[in-house]
Amino acid sequence: MCDSMDLNFAIGAASLVLLSGVAAVRVSARAGLPSLLLYLVIGLAIGEAGLGLEFEDLQLTMVLSTLALAVILAEGGFSTRWDVIRPVVGLSGLLATAGVAISVAVTATIAYVGLDVDVRTALLLGAVVGSTDAAATFSIMRRLPVRPRIRATLEAESGFNDPPVIILVTVVASDAWYEAQGLEIAGLVLFQLVTGLVTGLAVAWAGQWLLSRSALPAAGLYPLATFAIMFLAFAAAGVAGGSGLMAIYVAGMWLGNASLPHRQVTAGFADGMGWLAQIGLFVLLGLLASPSRLPEAVVPALIVGVGLTFVARPLSVALCAAWWRVPWGHQVFISWAGLRGAVPIVLATIPITQGLPEAERVFDVVFLLVTSFVLIQAPSLPWLARRTGVVVERAEEIQVESAPLESIDASLLQFEVPQGSRLVGVFADDLRLPPAAVLALVARDGQVSTPGRHTSLRAGDQLLLVVPDHVRRETERRLHAISRDGRLAVWLDGGRPAGTGQPGTVKNGGHDDVRTAELAAGRRRLPGLPGRRGPRPVP
Repeated sequence: MCDSMDLNFAIGAASLVLLSGVAAVRVSARAGLPSLLLYLVIGLAIGEAGLGLEFEDLQLTMVLSTLALAVILAEGGFSTRWDVIRPVVGLSGLLATAGVAISVAVTATIAYVGLDVDVRTALLLGAVVGSTDAAATFSIMRRLPVRPRIRATLEAESGFNDPPVIILVTVVASDAWYEAQGLEIAGLVLFQLVTGLVTGLAVAWAGQWLLSRSALPAAGLYPLATFAIMFLAFAAAGVAGGSGLMAIYVAGMWLGNASLPHRQVTAGFADGMGWLAQIGLFVLLGLLASPSRLPEAVVPALIVGVGLTFVARPLSVALCAAWWRVPWGHQVFISWAGLRGAVPIVLATIPITQGLPEAERVFDVVFLLVTSFVLIQAPSLPWLARRTGVVVERAEEIQVESAPLESIDASLLQFEVPQGSRLVGVFADDLRLPPAAVLALVARDGQVSTPGRHTSLRAGDQLLLVVPDHVRRETERRLHAISRDGRLAVWLDGGRPAGTGQPGTVKNGGHDDVRTAELAAGRRRLPGLPGRRGPRPVP
């Protein structure tokens, strides 16, 4: 009976903590504060200085923290669009490697000079805070209306730069510190990154092939299978000696950009799992902290934090961004948005497990540095984004949901016409879908009807299409193009509907005569497109 009561009490307490974490998101959104700080406060409130719950299991913390980081990276990769991140992969990769090395070296030098510590402790401090944090970056950047490439650069950097610092901190904190050479550490970092990358891509490709050919009996099974594939990549990379965090991030990115059944259901599940991991991770780290020791760490945290934020980070960004000619305003924003969060605090527990003399001091300095500087940086990001010109209005895109129909090698595609989409006002006949793709139903104002050629789409319409698998990708591309460019996307996009002989395309010598003639005619009305005085100007 006693054990049952303890279990019920533990479940009730965990539920209250989770509800508090969910409420903290709402509070943080209204107050303009990062929610991760409120999670840390919750952990402190129920810890030894609050309700008296003592928690000092560092090994369990490392295991749970690693799993939580894996979930956060999986969700971050799944929600990252490849067409946005592709142009910035080079810059993000350089920031995650050379940029981290520069930041660690400069911060360690400042700690060595300013704190009068030995070389090992200084290097530990520099390495622990050397990488930006995926949990902090994803949770804050997704709420800011900044340029997609800026956001993608910061998110990809935070996803790529964890493995190098984890390896460096592990080497410095262990007995390998006395034997390891710089080239050996660099080679180990490179091996883990490449192995994790290759393993993640291979497992994700096989998982995509399997999921796209499986008609599971319930939509809710697809998110579970997708996450199982991502964690299989995580485990396989670890067995192969690679970075599991790198593997799960690239696996999530591959699957997130693949044509998966019930993708929106999976995206919602991944988003919820990401929030759960963030809440659990930061509450756990708040439990681990000892507020009574923190006052002694104020000055060291201030010295290291100022050096990192105003010297090391800007220098690393400037040197890396010089290769890509990034505007100085964008460099300023990227530098200031290099947030630290859960990863530095988790890494700061490694020296404690190794029994290093200055380990507790390092943990306190890092904990205080993260909480204080995130409190300064995060609320100021919207203002800085406006000042540096990285703010942009986000266009609402259509979100296509799919479900396989195995018996006829086809898929059901479903989406809602969003407000502001250029699909509004387009006639069903003007969609010019690929051959055999059929717009089957339109749901509007609670009524379902079969669309005719002259059915005009409205905002809020729910559309259901039956599409053969071999033209599914082309159909989705066509729908996104019309949503972005309007009914003339077939000409303005230079695109021809899949299949030969589709309306709207006449080929002559390899040129699209309809598009050429229409652009030359200027305002001449196109047949079959009522209410349009000519093509939209080509930028």
